[in-house]
Amino acid sequence: MNKVHNFSAGPCILPQSVLEEASRAVVDFNNSGLSLIEISHRSKPFVDVMEEARSLVKELLELPERYEVLFLQGGATLGFLTTAYNYLPVGAKAAYIDTGTWASGAIKEAKLLGDVDVIASSADSGYNHIPKNIVVPNDAAYLHFTSNNTIYGTQFQDFPKSDIPVVCDMSSDIFSKRIKADDFAMIYAGAQKNMGPAGTVVYIIDKEQLGKTGRKIPTYLDLEKHISKDSMLNTPPVFPIYVSMLTLRWMRDLGGVDAIEKRNNEKARVMYNAIDSNPLFKGHATADSRSHMNATFMLNDESLSETFDSMWKAAGISGLKGHRSVGGYRASMYNALPVESVQVLADVMAELARVNG
Repeated sequence: MNKVHNFSAGPCILPQSVLEEASRAVVDFNNSGLSLIEISHRSKPFVDVMEEARSLVKELLELPERYEVLFLQGGATLGFLTTAYNYLPVGAKAAYIDTGTWASGAIKEAKLLGDVDVIASSADSGYNHIPKNIVVPNDAAYLHFTSNNTIYGTQFQDFPKSDIPVVCDMSSDIFSKRIKADDFAMIYAGAQKNMGPAGTVVYIIDKEQLGKTGRKIPTYLDLEKHISKDSMLNTPPVFPIYVSMLTLRWMRDLGGVDAIEKRNNEKARVMYNAIDSNPLFKGHATADSRSHMNATFMLNDESLSETFDSMWKAAGISGLKGHRSVGGYRASMYNALPVESVQVLADVMAELARVNG
């Protein structure tokens, strides 16, 4: 198989060893003669998978006992509404930070249930930075923000300080760097960036912060009901959870979040040096807000785009085109992407400059 350097923004690259083990399980799971996707989700083999996946999340994030982990469905998009139902009391308001498409989507859903105070936004500048000097109101029920913005290539380098419960959508940078997870009332994240294939979303929940809204919550959106059923309220998405478990194992065996962060820092260093040192390119995000997961950049001279596109495709690079709302290019460098792939892209960019300098 030809080597492909996968910079897709999601669904994205996964470790090769994980893909190989998962493919075997689809044919014959644990030498049972049955496929992973045809066994009962109530059977001990899959219950063991679910429990290991939940346990690995707790281990990798060093979660205190009061935290529960769920693997649910609906992606982070359903998480927008789930957040409001579980954390926004009747008659109260919530504080939100608007840093891009997914953050504004979360704001839209929360407004269905109550007042939303958008306390900071970078919309006026095309979402090219993370707002600074954010003041979080103490009278809000919770603060919500999106830690990494895949479309615009921005990322919180430091999280906002808050005296109220904090909820964060970490879909595109969970497990990419060390965080103090117990600063959050809830973290939720779609699997399809750093953890597994599309189809499941992990919820990391401080149980002590639930049950305070006074709302009647629809069954599937009620996190306490999912916790009471050990993440088995309904038939879970078996395959995405299994692949997530394998990826979490891979992270642990690699050295945990600290080792992953070191790799990601090196990839970001190579990528942004390739952008900043090359007169043919410029970055979209401001330097102090740049994402280590998604580097967004563009050509200074669009007439070179056809030449550049043919060069990176010839080098075996895939998924580099930027989102339509930004244009240019987006190099997504999730956990499983090796630094060697980033170097291939950097070399192509340097060669373009050499030929057209």
